[in-house]
Amino acid sequence: MKQKPRAWQRMLSGRRLDLLDPSPFDIELEDIAHGLSRVARWNGQTQGDHAFSVAQHSVLVADIFEKLVPDAPVAAKRAALLHDASEYVVGDMISPFKAALSLDFRAFEEQLLAAVFIRFQVPVPLKKSWKADIKRADIVSAFCEATQLAGFSVREAEQLFGKPEIGALPTLTPISPNQAKKTFLKRFEALS
Repeated sequence: MKQKPRAWQRMLSGRRLDLLDPSPFDIELEDIAHGLSRVARWNGQTQGDHAFSVAQHSVLVADIFEKLVPDAPVAAKRAALLHDASEYVVGDMISPFKAALSLDFRAFEEQLLAAVFIRFQVPVPLKKSWKADIKRADIVSAFCEATQLAGFSVREAEQLFGKPEIGALPTLTPISPNQAKKTFLKRFEALS
C-alpha cells in the first residue's frame, strides 16, 4: 500500500505544523521570526553583505503602514508586520512565479496566513481597508527595495510599483539573519 506523502513540517520550537490544515496552536512567533529572517527577498538578488530578508521587509512594511495610517489599531499593525508570515514555511516566491503557478498556491498561502492571524489576535478575514493599506505599504517597500537593493532604476520601479505615496523614503541596509530575527521579535513585542 502506497504511503501518503508527509504534509507537515517540524519547527525548531518542536511544533509540528500540518501544511494542509494549519492550526493556530502549532504556530509560534519565534518560528516565524527565525524562518523569515532566513528567507531572502528578490530571490537573494540584492546588494549588500547580507540578503534582504522577509523579516526585515516585514518590519519595513509595518513602519510604512504606521506612517500611512498612524491611528491604526494594534491588530492592523500586527497584520502589517505579519502580512508575509506564511513565507516562514513556503519561502518568498517572486510575484511573477506565483502567478505562473496558479491560484491554488495563493489559497494555500492564505489558509496558512489565516492561521497565523488567528494565533496572534488579528481578525480573519482582514478588514478591506486594512488589507488595502497594508498593500500600499508593501508596494512602497517594494519600490524602496527595488531601487536601493535590487538594481532597478527609479523609472523602472515607478512603472512597476507606481510613485511612492510617502515623503522621505527609508534608507535600506540589509542586516544579518540574527539581527533581522531580533528586530522582528522586538517589533512584535512593541505591539503587544
